[in-house]
Amino acid sequence: MDVKRSTPSYLYWLFCQFELITCSYLMEPWEKVLFYSFNLAMAGLLLYTAYVCLAFHLSSAFQLLGGFLGNPWENALSVVK
Repeated sequence: MDVKRSTPSYLYWLFCQFELITCSYLMEPWEKVLFYSFNLAMAGLLLYTAYVCLAFHLSSAFQLLGGFLGNPWENALSVVK
């Protein structure tokens, strides 16, 4: 299987499927620009929000887990004091 030839045709096939599902093949060019811009902006905001919230929640989870298991750095500092 030739990857160089199959990848662009597969991506084109996926794009055609996307246009069929969203019925965007019926839109005029200026409508497509607005539609795709809105979809890309929403996808970008979703990814950014997921990245920020995921980092916050993982940080909180590790702090909670460290509190349950006992934080070795905190115990070492209490001994030094």
